[in-house]
Amino acid sequence: MNASDVFVIGGGIAGLSIAWRAATRGLTVTLADPDPGARATRASAGMLAPVSEVTYTEEPLLRLGLASLERWPAFAGELEAASGIPVDLRGDGTVEVAYDADDLAQLDELAAFEEKLGLRVERLTGRQCRQAEPMLSPNVRGGLLARDDLWVNPRRVAQALQQALQNAGGRIVRERIASLDDLSAGHVVVAAGAWSPSLLPGLPIRPVKGQILRLRGPRGFLSKCVRATVRGSEVYLVPRDDGEIVVGATMEELGFDTRVTAGGVYELLRDAREIVPGITELDLAETFAGLRPGTPDNLPYVGRHGGVWVAAGHHRAGVLLAPLTADAVVAGFFGEADLMPECSPARI
Repeated sequence: MNASDVFVIGGGIAGLSIAWRAATRGLTVTLADPDPGARATRASAGMLAPVSEVTYTEEPLLRLGLASLERWPAFAGELEAASGIPVDLRGDGTVEVAYDADDLAQLDELAAFEEKLGLRVERLTGRQCRQAEPMLSPNVRGGLLARDDLWVNPRRVAQALQQALQNAGGRIVRERIASLDDLSAGHVVVAAGAWSPSLLPGLPIRPVKGQILRLRGPRGFLSKCVRATVRGSEVYLVPRDDGEIVVGATMEELGFDTRVTAGGVYELLRDAREIVPGITELDLAETFAGLRPGTPDNLPYVGRHGGVWVAAGHHRAGVLLAPLTADAVVAGFFGEADLMPECSPARI
């Protein structure tokens, strides 16, 4: 390999974002991945939803998500200008809905928690949910509206990042890196998602399988991102500007298994149909399974580790945290302030 200022291993959204940001700051950059954007990024729905995805034990992740969400509009604008590729960033908000009384009670508890944290959510009756999103089932009991949530098309983002990186003078090498031993670079970054422990043994990252569906329908079939709890199971539907609807996603601890199963497809369609009955009339365009890189505390590892940099373990938040992760790692290259101290690999 030729020497570079920065050598990034991994062409998911984190690695691509780091490489592009480094190149825009005048560093020579090489990124290695046999098929950039083809794994977890390809499977992602692209929800930029720290409010809707908040849980009771993940307030540090919420703070990071909100900080990265603030960066997304400028990040997307710069990326589109640098690549010429639109990334379909949308800001119509998320409707979170409940199917039955138990689901609604759970959603009410979540709303109280979000309000306690000072997050901006609006409680909705079932009727108000259907006014916000007319395709919802009349059986929906109630919900929440998170107006500040955004979403983006990760596949377009990955395509745009590759183009922007090359336009900035960066180099993409379509190879698999099996060892760090022979790399020559000022900074080496391991951003290989669930495969990162193969390069950094002992890094506590595990694969978490997620099956996802893509449906084809008319433009405007849904105007907002819809998240739902159906008899305790979670499902989401994310619209694209071309009429595509992304339905996901399972959470399976099955190692590096990327099979799409009949059971996974059935469960997603079953729950999505309860919330948006009209989806049964749409075309089934694709089924796909990806591997989220999970960590014990659900926070990623971002920072110096064993003589290299690591940016991995983002689990469900890889797309959301991409701008902040890139800024944090590149700031580290220049000795600037640590933007993500909660994510230091020193906690391993």
